[in-house]
Amino acid sequence: MAAKKLNLDNFLPYRLSIASNALSSRIAAEYQNRFGLKIPEWRLMAVLGEGAPKTQRELVEATRMDKVTVNRAAKALADRQLIAREAHQADGRSHHLDLTATGRSLYDAIVPAALASEAQLESNISADERATLLAILAKLTAAAEDYG
Repeated sequence: MAAKKLNLDNFLPYRLSIASNALSSRIAAEYQNRFGLKIPEWRLMAVLGEGAPKTQRELVEATRMDKVTVNRAAKALADRQLIAREAHQADGRSHHLDLTATGRSLYDAIVPAALASEAQLESNISADERATLLAILAKLTAAAEDYG
């Protein structure tokens, strides 16, 4: 029996990567031009903007970015005084990161732009397709986490 050949056009990990890169590139240009933020920096701000302060380890887990990328993004945001570091009460080696007032103002300015970009991208799919896509992505994420 002949070995199955790889067809990138039908290889799901490749197609997901291409779609993700296309979407990220489109959004990255807008966030860089309008707000001076790189995608990793915006991802940290987005996570922090939704809730309580987080450690860098928690940000790595929430964003699925590697710790070096999270560290660089956190440093860039702290240098711009968009986030603040506060010593972790239970772990002296760790810090909680949170948006500053300036960071919160920038976050509040970006959210409408992010939602508008999302709406524009989603105008190409139906509500049912969106729901199906989110369900499939959740299944694939769970499968990837359980893989091995």
